[in-house]
Amino acid sequence: QVQLAESGGGLVQAGGSLRLSCAASGRTFLRLGWFRQAPGKEREFVASIDYTGSRTYYADSVKGRFTISRENAKNIMALQMNSLKPEDTAVYYCGVQRGSSNVAADFGSWGQGTQVTVSS
Repeated sequence: QVQLAESGGGLVQAGGSLRLSCAASGRTFLRLGWFRQAPGKEREFVASIDYTGSRTYYADSVKGRFTISRENAKNIMALQMNSLKPEDTAVYYCGVQRGSSNVAADFGSWGQGTQVTVSS
């Protein structure tokens, strides 16, 4: 069973950048994804990537600002976040896709999450 661990969160000013990492405990041949959850809100899809890295999907709210990538040899997935906005503030989670859709219910093996706070 795959175990995931996120890192790289922090406090940044609006317009700044952060790079999140998701380390897997074992090899995964599955699609991986990033989700985020703000206080009082449901966990929402951010981005996902297939095993080869050739197919990526993004939420409209982050398209053009965030880039998802993975290095299978190192069992690492990353999320480069640029032009951050206060509304990007949330706990960010990585997960393994179990179903066929980019919704939280179709992902599992969640990590513990990493906090991203964007100040205005």
